[in-house]
Amino acid sequence: MKFQKEQLLLYAVTDRAWVGRQTLYEQVEDALKGGATIVQLREKDLDEESFLQEAKQLVTLCHSYNVPLIINDNVRIALESGADGVHVGIEDAPVAQIRKETPPEFIIGATAKTVAQAQAAEHAGADYLGVGAVFPSPTKQTAIRITNEQLKEICASVNIPAVAIGGISYENVDGLAGGGMDGVAVVSAIFGAEDIQKATGELKCKITDLLTANPK
Repeated sequence: MKFQKEQLLLYAVTDRAWVGRQTLYEQVEDALKGGATIVQLREKDLDEESFLQEAKQLVTLCHSYNVPLIINDNVRIALESGADGVHVGIEDAPVAQIRKETPPEFIIGATAKTVAQAQAAEHAGADYLGVGAVFPSPTKQTAIRITNEQLKEICASVNIPAVAIGGISYENVDGLAGGGMDGVAVVSAIFGAEDIQKATGELKCKITDLLTANPK
């Protein structure tokens, strides 16, 4: 699937913390029905075989909605499952190394918390950036916070698109006005919601309005 920055508008990142009433597959499908434009599968505790089988199922699901699936950290799982790309943190495999080992259309996202990290990721071949944490994050309580001004500086320092991430919710997303991002990435704002499809749709509308009112 050809990568376009518009796919970053509402970036849904999975978290198994809310599995129970629904399966992860069902949760992701509800997010897709609500309008999520890209999905990242994040699994920290699954064994490799279970992770691979889950990734294959979600690739098929996401592609049926014409939405790319990104795998967190694990390049092998991304390639073997047929996922569209991988997202790596600052301590994970180097972007330049991944770029050498993957097809040209393979999407690589990279985390950046500083202008230097953002520019290095772009130079190494990243397709997009995840910038944050812009708010206190319930899923990563030790995450380093950045200000809205830093978000704006990082986004302006590169030519590749970026999403803001970290503690973003329907209630606080307006605080990112003028940040220069192309979309937002959320975890609990979608997957922690009672009605995932409804929460996704409402958040997407709000983000669309925010970015329309505050163009780059």
